[in-house]
Amino acid sequence: MGYKVAVVGATGNVGHVLLDILAERAFPADEVVALASRRSQGKEVSFGDKTLKTKALETYDFSDIDICLMSAGGDVSKEWAPRIAAQGAVVIDNSSAWRYDQDVPLIVPEVNADAAAGFSKKNIIANPNCSTAQLVVALKPLHDHAGIRRVVVSTYQSVSGAGKAGEDELDRQTRAVYSLQDAVTEKFQKRIAFNLIPQIDVFMEDGYTKEEWKMLAETKKILDPKIRLTATCVRVPVFVSHSEAVNVEFERPISADEAREILRAAPGIMVVDKREDGGYVTPVDATGEDATYISRIREDATVENGIAFWCVSDNLRKGAALNAVQIAEVLVNRKLISPKAR
Repeated sequence: MGYKVAVVGATGNVGHVLLDILAERAFPADEVVALASRRSQGKEVSFGDKTLKTKALETYDFSDIDICLMSAGGDVSKEWAPRIAAQGAVVIDNSSAWRYDQDVPLIVPEVNADAAAGFSKKNIIANPNCSTAQLVVALKPLHDHAGIRRVVVSTYQSVSGAGKAGEDELDRQTRAVYSLQDAVTEKFQKRIAFNLIPQIDVFMEDGYTKEEWKMLAETKKILDPKIRLTATCVRVPVFVSHSEAVNVEFERPISADEAREILRAAPGIMVVDKREDGGYVTPVDATGEDATYISRIREDATVENGIAFWCVSDNLRKGAALNAVQIAEVLVNRKLISPKAR
């Protein structure tokens, strides 16, 4: 008997990719249900070679659902995740609503899959922020080898991280600039077309943005609470895939060659690091791919035991949908859940 899976937020950017990845990876589901708000009821979405009609979240009975993949925003998740979990479904949530709850595991399978066993406290598992997910995939094998003291990361985050509205705004503004019209700003704080915006999410009292704080808090929870991290998160005029420039200070010596070989052997990582023109990965190269790509690996001479590298990943896949499906696969493969009798 296979599982019955619900996808909440099926009409959104990540929802579409969730359905694609469930089909691509042949997840052992007898049935997949597409759910969204009432206003999207009846919309058709693709699932492999099938077409699903979207049903309304507000009226759906979850009593026979085994796994619910949620990507409908924090407010929806705060209201509905406990209700769905109370009906016996394991909720894997993409929003920030549950990431910092000590009774909710925050999982990146390549890093801390064992923590998934703690889901039963609330029947909820949290997916990390997209920028955190790719970062900890890269940091984990290096931390195991040499012990990370401190991380300095600058992110270059695509507009799809702000949803379809972000992509639409970049498209609309780009057309406006080329046609010598006003580039109207609605979604972002400033014009994004042909520009960079050093603000993602709201500012906090210490001057960091909430996105930057998320990277710190989530890295500590997923990887190691002793790691010190500072981040500068920047929105860039790229449609899909986040990039990160990362500097790491280690407790023990590690060379660039050692780091390169460690990363090559690590799960979920592809190293593309040729010291020549174009011998690295860009956001366009990573779009539609599952791997976290690492390039530009080199020693950082400004600190003892320092390594610098460039990290790129598709934020809609590893940063959200793929990671959620991988968590569901952990639950199934480790026999942490069984299908309900139907």
